Amino acid sequence: MDLLQDAAERNHFLPTGLEGIDTLLGGGLRKGQLTELTGQSSSGKTQACLYSAAHVAARHMGAVLYLDTSNSFSPSRIARILDERPISFIKEPKDVRLKRVMSSIICESVFDIFALFEVLNQLEISLNNKVNNGGNKICLLIIDSISSILAPIIGGKYSQGRSMMISVAVILKKLADKHNLSVLVTNHMVGGNGAPKPALGESWKAVPHIRLVISRDRGSNICTATILKHTLLASGRHMKFAVPG
Repeated sequence: MDLLQDAAERNHFLPTGLEGIDTLLGGGLRKGQLTELTGQSSSGKTQACLYSAAHVAARHMGAVLYLDTSNSFSPSRIARILDERPISFIKEPKDVRLKRVMSSIICESVFDIFALFEVLNQLEISLNNKVNNGGNKICLLIIDSISSILAPIIGGKYSQGRSMMISVAVILKKLADKHNLSVLVTNHMVGGNGAPKPALGESWKAVPHIRLVISRDRGSNICTATILKHTLLASGRHMKFAVPG
């Protein structure tokens, strides 16, 4: 019975391939929920996104839609991740594996809120129509970073900026819940009076089901993930993990 329960529990998660994060979260990115990674620049947020995309694609879990808002997606970094770790369960030549993995990662450049709405609308249509990517259903949506899209419209020239931000939040959580997707977004930190805090303010703070802050040890490839918010786990819990330099 315990084995059945363990198997059922694993089916609720998409592992990131980063042991510290997966252990901290009890298995990885929970399906049906929105997970946010926040942290300072160069803290390891994009690396965690790339690891997650590579791991899900390599292990035949499904397709990944990777929305790149700052030209940070890198096929060469995906290749290095695959070379580092025996992710796949089957032996295959490196070039074959890389081609297979990259065919399961759909990367789209998105640089403004209107392009984001369009891509999310097309994703909803595809999922409703059960359109697959080469036979793989999209199971993971990554937006790196959500704040570079949303921060400029809050308090800027768009009078409806905050309501547009909330519309994005509603769409993302609906996609996650209705289609059992894991949604992973990154957010930057802002200063202010006191310690840095996640950007996008109080209105966005309530959106993620899970919020982790990522920090990197100075001059090291060792990062720490700390729970800021979780539906089941206590805030403050943390685990270390390593990423390539």
